[in-house]
Amino acid sequence: MAKKSMIAREKKREALVAKYATKRAELKAIISDESKPMEERFRATLALAKLPRNSSAVRLHNRCQLTGRPHAYYRKLKISRIALRDLGSAGQIPGMVKSSW
Repeated sequence: MAKKSMIAREKKREALVAKYATKRAELKAIISDESKPMEERFRATLALAKLPRNSSAVRLHNRCQLTGRPHAYYRKLKISRIALRDLGSAGQIPGMVKSSW
């Protein structure tokens, strides 16, 4: 089980990303638009830099929904390999058979 503080920090980041998503998209559109004057693009770059760092989607890290584990995460299932193995062994995932030899 991951530390509760790490899970809470990740949820806080998700909230910030959702809050600033439209603002960041607008500023990035201005920055990448070559037809705009250089001064306006530079002001948009400065405004983007003033936004909170954790509002960037790049800073998000996938975590297992059951345990909070950040490594060995299956995107399709949104759980870690360890949780997948436990659920498979318990027969809670339809069609999955844990092999042993």
